[in-house]
Amino acid sequence: MKDNPQEVIQPQMIRKASRKGEHPGKKSVKEESSPAKYKLILEYDGTGYSGWQMQKNAKSIQGTLIRAAEEVLGNPVDIQGAGRTDAGVHALAQVAHLETARKMPPRKLMESMNDALPAGINILQVEEAAPLFHARHSARLRSYLYVISGHRTAFGKRYVWWIQDHLQLKKMQAVCELFAGFHDYSSFADKRLDKHADTRVKVEVTELQNAGDLIFFRVAGSHFLWKMVRRMVGVMVEVGRENLNIQDVRQMLKSPSEIPARLTAPPSGLYLEQVLYEGDSLKPLALPLVPWFAISGRQI
Repeated sequence: MKDNPQEVIQPQMIRKASRKGEHPGKKSVKEESSPAKYKLILEYDGTGYSGWQMQKNAKSIQGTLIRAAEEVLGNPVDIQGAGRTDAGVHALAQVAHLETARKMPPRKLMESMNDALPAGINILQVEEAAPLFHARHSARLRSYLYVISGHRTAFGKRYVWWIQDHLQLKKMQAVCELFAGFHDYSSFADKRLDKHADTRVKVEVTELQNAGDLIFFRVAGSHFLWKMVRRMVGVMVEVGRENLNIQDVRQMLKSPSEIPARLTAPPSGLYLEQVLYEGDSLKPLALPLVPWFAISGRQI
């Protein structure tokens, strides 16, 4: 049942609810309608969504969250995310802030919103946020994880990029190390969406590891350009296939090239892994929550 923020409480109801020492006719703190801000941590399967950001005539993660929050709180809300994940991209720990005119205990808000959300979106944590907290502007670092699988499966396609070719991991690791540091990533940006963006990006962390049939690429930085991570992955894969070499990649970082755009990796393998704020530290690389059947082709 939805809460009605315009509901008028009759005087006899107030007297009945009043505790010793309370003034009759005065609402308790929990009943007051006053501005509130919450920090949300959530996970989602991006399959079937147009991405995080609200778009006209499209199903987005942000829009779905806003509808669920307004159903629960009974008034208009604003929800802003730390990362604008693209269509089909997943999140293990996206961070958002929710602003509303009605307070609700964080746990109750989380449980009520999860009841109103589709199964592919799950809120992991809700806490009250400081008035100046902003999910995107307050973030210091964001990490993304990309998962490549050498095992073909009918079920895991939406969570990995299946590549049949044998990949030279050591050559891919050399490119991974090259990406670390401050570079001009204009070759890796979608210029249709990043027309006026500064293409110089400092990449703080890059890691490439394998576990069985899976290859994990992790990258962390203060911000990323549209499709930048997917194009970094696509270029690394071509180096792993020995169709490109590390000198080619160095040249892409020195001067604009159209090659990365043609090699953009599919969104299915990409996850927004962590969003870090003042005082946070990057957690050790962990296996993403992909189905067990996407992990290995070996018999269990």
